[in-house]
Amino acid sequence: MLADSKPIILVPTTDREKARTFYQDVLGLAFKSEDDFAIVFASAGIMIRVTPVRELTPHAFAILGWEVTDIAAAVTGLSARGVEFERFDFPWMTQDALGVWTAPDGTQVAWFKDPDGNLLSVVRHMN
Repeated sequence: MLADSKPIILVPTTDREKARTFYQDVLGLAFKSEDDFAIVFASAGIMIRVTPVRELTPHAFAILGWEVTDIAAAVTGLSARGVEFERFDFPWMTQDALGVWTAPDGTQVAWFKDPDGNLLSVVRHMN
């Protein structure tokens, strides 16, 4: 029923100003609008609504990711803008010098957090 409908991504924030600066200036998303209910951005034609909440306990898993063609360039570019990539201490997960993990199928992933601690990622799929 919804297979042909564009998704809308909802991301919670407790600090609108920090979130707007991060998503617009650091990540480079296109700002669309802002009202009492959300700060709206676009990424590749998909709406991202950064929604204010009173309290937030970030999840331990990524809530939003971007598919990229060159993960090293994406990580290097984001790092130059002040993004710090996460390092995980799992015996099965070895990350390279940039913080990129390569899955058994060749997919590459690097994770970072927004100002609220939401875990985000950049991904290069091999399929």
